[in-house]
Amino acid sequence: MTEIQRPGALYQQVAAAIREAILSGEFAPESLLPSEAQLMARYGVSRPTVRNAIAALRAEGLIDVRHGKGSFVRSDGQPTLTLERRINRAPNGQFVMPNGDVWDEAEEPSVYRTRTTKATGRLLNLGEEEELFGCDRLLADVTTGTRAMHRTLTPFEVAETVPALAEEPGQRPTAVYEELTNAGHTLWWSETVRARMPLPDERATLQLPDATPILHLTRVTHGTADRALILEELRIGADRAEAAYRITAAKQPAKRRQA
Repeated sequence: MTEIQRPGALYQQVAAAIREAILSGEFAPESLLPSEAQLMARYGVSRPTVRNAIAALRAEGLIDVRHGKGSFVRSDGQPTLTLERRINRAPNGQFVMPNGDVWDEAEEPSVYRTRTTKATGRLLNLGEEEELFGCDRLLADVTTGTRAMHRTLTPFEVAETVPALAEEPGQRPTAVYEELTNAGHTLWWSETVRARMPLPDERATLQLPDATPILHLTRVTHGTADRALILEELRIGADRAEAAYRITAAKQPAKRRQA
């Protein structure tokens, strides 16, 4: 029996002891933790204390409770997917996404009308309540089954100048880029990535374990005069994916010589 002799609530002491066993490698990643009865005997505590300790470690993301099977140590391995976030253009002029062949559509895309919020309006350089076409896709990796939620938002004022987008606002991003280029835009992209805890519907849709954050990637397509044309959002479990970027050095403008 491992004697608990630390300050703090008893369940916190037990959680700290189990945490040390996980971090030291005694309880290996993906392994099944000892049963409640075994942990009770090991630490000399009651069943409620063990359950509270397990709940605390579950909230930390160290333990995954699988109903009917027990508590398992979460994996500390590398993400199963690397999302290459660059955009390529083929010799025939078509746009190609490096991960384009990874994804399958788990459901039919949902196309709808919506309006800008404070956040989406800021990214699109629009005010609030401006009309948008929205398209939501649920994507799945054909190899691992990893899920991702993808959303495209296209302002009405952009679709009005590119009739193909107004007629079919649910096109895939590469097809949208091509339509914008055909309309005379020279495109460039800006992107931000942040990690956050998922909303309940995101957690259910992405089938995430407890205490798992998501990566929320936001990409804006810019056109002529740096105008923001469309907004894309990609949400995916941070335990399953990492984002990779190719960075090139920008040329500094030449300094003017003084006369």
